[in-house]
Amino acid sequence: MTVDDTGPGAERGGVPDGDPGGTDASGGPGGPDGPDLPGGAGGPDEEEGDDPLALRLEQLILGAERRYTPFQAARSAGVSMELASRFWRAMGFADIGQARALTEADVLALRRLAGLVEAGLLSEAMAVQVARSTGQTTARLAEWQIDSFLEGLTEPPEPGMTRTEVTYPLMELLLPELEEFLVYVWRRQLAAATGRVVQAADDEEMVDRRLAVGFADLVGFTRLTRRMEEEELGELVEAFETTSADLVAAHGGRLVKTLGDEVLYAADDAGVAAEIALRLIETMAGDETMPELRVGMAFGTVTTRMGDVFGTTVNLASRLTSIAPRDAVLVDGAFAEELTRTGDAPKAGSEGDPKDPGDGGAPAHRFALQPMWQRPVRGLGVVEPWLLTRNT
Repeated sequence: MTVDDTGPGAERGGVPDGDPGGTDASGGPGGPDGPDLPGGAGGPDEEEGDDPLALRLEQLILGAERRYTPFQAARSAGVSMELASRFWRAMGFADIGQARALTEADVLALRRLAGLVEAGLLSEAMAVQVARSTGQTTARLAEWQIDSFLEGLTEPPEPGMTRTEVTYPLMELLLPELEEFLVYVWRRQLAAATGRVVQAADDEEMVDRRLAVGFADLVGFTRLTRRMEEEELGELVEAFETTSADLVAAHGGRLVKTLGDEVLYAADDAGVAAEIALRLIETMAGDETMPELRVGMAFGTVTTRMGDVFGTTVNLASRLTSIAPRDAVLVDGAFAEELTRTGDAPKAGSEGDPKDPGDGGAPAHRFALQPMWQRPVRGLGVVEPWLLTRNT
């Protein structure tokens, strides 16, 4: 790609036309010796307010010094300023005007994304989506690690020591280990997600898939927020999210997202989703510190984007959660039909549940379904919920 340093894209992100960093006779940034180095607080664009420790930590984490303005970085990567701005904003980075705050790693990242587009492996829109999904996910991870992990570890171990004196050497030790672990988990998750997709029946199903979707919601959470101290509330939410995530993963589901008092999960199999829902109810009911729980589930076509799920099936699961009784699970008709089709629940209207003589006379089906009153659900018309229980 060529650099467009005259068009309107050169003005995006607070970047004016032209090259504020200056060029030498050969066109390189910053004069005959290349780009100006930041030098401690980092040149005229990294003003006196920059904290020296913060700059040292930044250099340690990024593995390079500040060298480039946004314009210089885009030009060095061979990318238009307009595209560079789209990538940076998609990754969640703030506009920095013409501060010399970018490194060789920023240039390399631009080259890689642009190279994927030039090679025809990704469209430009898809490359921006890659940048956005990666930025959003890692931003949340980084915030959690600093708030919940590093903050506790950097408490001064001895009187008289400051957190500043502890943070740098600790980060120096942790950084390579955390980086390796992050790549390992990402590869594992990528392998699992790829496996799910390639097993789809056809190309259309690879994007719009039939899934079981479940919402689990803590009852009376708003009232709890008014009664509990912030620290207690935080501990309760963390315990709920941790327990839910463990149960979903252990039984073969996928945790889509957590929303404080609510978790959203999905599974390829309705029986798996049903088992997770009942386990959540049973586990939370056995914990006196936890509020009551209710779960709503639906089965059908779901659109997946950037790790999230969308569509009527998801909306229906959410509505069923809002009308579910305490410590109970409601499912829609399609979910009930799928359970009976796979033999996980008896057919509606059957006389009892036959016993399985090969299993000590235990019921032949894992779950039981009880039809509930039809009712209108906002935005979705009239639905007939089914109460899901264990078949005993």
